[in-house]
Amino acid sequence: MLKREEHLSAAGATIDDVDVILDMFTASAEQIKLYYLWRPQLKDAFDELVLETAVNGVADVLVTFNLRDFGKAPGSFGVTLALPRDVIGRL
Repeated sequence: MLKREEHLSAAGATIDDVDVILDMFTASAEQIKLYYLWRPQLKDAFDELVLETAVNGVADVLVTFNLRDFGKAPGSFGVTLALPRDVIGRL
């Protein structure tokens, strides 16, 4: 999704920029075991998968353009929502 034109434009990034970021995340990623204990929290099943991954991975931040659909659910698990531009700005 990061390589969609509208996301590249919103972030002021190129596909090469995204590849560098994805390579960085992949190099530091840790495989986690998924547990489906919290459903349902959201209206969209695909968003549920993203939330579950964040919770199971003990993420501090869930980065998405889709803040509205996640609502307050991530906060119930101690996960903060952030826009990609905010996180990239911190990197």
